[in-house]
Parts: sequence; C-alpha cells; structure tokens
Amino acid sequence: MSKEKKVKAKSKSVLTDASYAFLKKYINTASPVGFESSGQKVWLDYIQPLVDTTFVDPYGTAVGIINPTASFKVVIEAHADEISWFVNYINEQGLIYLKRNGGVDHQIAPAKRVLIHGKKGVVKAVFGWPAIHTRLSNPDAKEPTPKVDILFLDCGARNKKEVEALGIHIGAVVTYEEGFDELAYDYLIGRAFDNRIGGFMIAEVARLLKENNKKLPFGLYVVNAVQEEIGLRGAEMIARRIKPDIAIITDVTHDTQTPMINKAIEGDVACGKGPSPTYGPAVHNKLLTFVESVAEKKKISLQMRTVSRSTGTDTDSFAYANEGCPSVLISIPLRYMHTTVEMIHKKDIEDTIVLMYETLLALTPKTNLSYL
Repeated sequence: MSKEKKVKAKSKSVLTDASYAFLKKYINTASPVGFESSGQKVWLDYIQPLVDTTFVDPYGTAVGIINPTASFKVVIEAHADEISWFVNYINEQGLIYLKRNGGVDHQIAPAKRVLIHGKKGVVKAVFGWPAIHTRLSNPDAKEPTPKVDILFLDCGARNKKEVEALGIHIGAVVTYEEGFDELAYDYLIGRAFDNRIGGFMIAEVARLLKENNKKLPFGLYVVNAVQEEIGLRGAEMIARRIKPDIAIITDVTHDTQTPMINKAIEGDVACGKGPSPTYGPAVHNKLLTFVESVAEKKKISLQMRTVSRSTGTDTDSFAYANEGCPSVLISIPLRYMHTTVEMIHKKDIEDTIVLMYETLLALTPKTNLSYL
C-alpha cells in the first residue's frame, strides 16, 4: 500500500456514523448571533460524556473541560453563532422589513425561504421579490438590486395585526431554512458551516481523546464561543475568564478556486487539499511551527495562508487577552462563505480533527514557545 493510500485509509476511520448524525443535527439547529442557546444545547449534549465537566458563561459560550484542576491550560476553540436577520419594521400590509444580525449577504436573499423565531415559535416566511415579467415590462427601467432597505419578508399575513398574532415582533431573529446536505465526491453543503463545523471538529477531538483513553498533562478547555460574527465578543469574554496558556482556534477560510476570487489577494487554497493554518501578527510563530512539525510527522497536507493585520477570527481575542496567550489559527477551506450553500470537503474535516488531536498529544507544559 502506498503512503498516500495509508493516509486516506487513516482519515476514513476518524469519524463515525454517530459523528455525522451529530453534525447534521447541529447544522440544522438555528444558532443566530445573540440567540445561540438552541445550538449550544445540541453541542453540550454531545460533548458532556466526553469531558470531566462543563460550564456556560453568562452570554452562552459553552465549555467542556478535561483535567479541570490542572494549572496549565490549553484551549481548542470555535464559534457557535451564525449570521441572521432581525425583524425591524412591519408595515400595514403585513410585510416585514429587516436589519442585519452579523455579516449576512443581502444579495442572496431574494426568493429565499426563512424561519422567523417569534414569541409563539417558528413562523415560515419568504423573501419576496418582483417577478421577472414585471421587472422587464419596461425595457427602459433599471433592474432592481437587492438592498437591505428594500428587501422584505412575506409570511402570508394580510396586515400588521395578523403578523403580530403569529408571535412575530420587532427584534425577532430570522434564519435561512436551508440545512445540511451532501454532494458528490465527499462534499458537504449547509447553512452555517461558518463556523459550526469548527464546533463539530473540537467536539470530535474530545471524542478521540476519550475513546483512545489519552491522558493529557494539562487542562484542556473545549470552547464553543458565541458572538464571533459581530466582533469576537464571546471569545473576548471567555479568554479573560479561563486565562489559557495556549489557544488553538479553528474557523473557516476561503477556497479560492472558483470564479471571481483573486488568488493574488486571497491566496491559493482548495477544498480537499488539507487544513489551512495562518501566518499573521496574532498567530504565535513558534506555536505555528510546532503545528507544522506535527502535520509533517503525521503526513497531513497543509495550505498556508496569510493575513496582513487581524485574522478576523477569535484568534485575535485569545492572542491579546490578559498578559498574552500564544495562539494559532487552523482554518478549514470553505466555498461560498456567508451563503446558504457553504461547501466543505470531508477529507479536510477529518485532517483538521487529526491535526488538532495530534498537536494536543505532542504538547506539554514544558513545550518551549519563548521567542528569545
């Protein structure tokens, strides 16, 4: 058997049917910014048997801990929240206007199905949009462009009173309906792989540690943080609380192989070709080198990328918290970020899990991360 086949055979054994069942349930559970509790309950139910103890902070960041009495602390972290909308105005005809909750892309909204999370439960609705016949009836008219101030939801109500009778209120959060699905050649698609795939992967690292009966010489904090999409707020709070010595962050990055992406700016990253660690000021160089050495030993292909200032991820909050925390970002390539068809490859998921797992096994409190 060739080396390449050995690596593939190993990666296939990492995830179980139960793992994928958890992933599907987790992706299909809405977890909008500031309202992450439903998704966090799913995540906690899965991880609780895999760790020694858990806690949830005041804003909903969920943490599972292995070796909670250890003085040296290592974090593996992802963020739980997804972009969404807020109900902002209901007109007399029963049409609903919105504000963004995070960096949701207004251009994909027309004709999408959504779920409004109201006081009486979930209400189905659609983004209305003029039919092509009416848009083209005047050949001299300019095609309308989707903009937040003209986009609206139609839930079937005929007036404002009927909307409110459904439990829809100002401030109700709105998520897209699309969920988990599979495509050919080991690709997965779904809403909110950014970054519930990270939450899934750190939970799977905890599972591997438990099932393989691995004992770590430090406390491991498996952190699923809230409110990343509006400024890394959950990570900021939990980093101050835990005060970790090392942080390994996982998030998504752009696959750059599709049209309209400039590789000279975004780099050369492809789904299916391995995790994508980052070079940048917030990333600790010696910790990154350590991760790269683990990948080389375990024959895990990496796709390096760079950022000019901030990483735009929870890495920044951990790196600059307290007196400073050596932090590294291991991203997974993803196509069509902040759409309802975010697309990732199974091999990248498995390789990223293995890389984090093997990095934890290689780390000790005595690992030298001093620059000087």
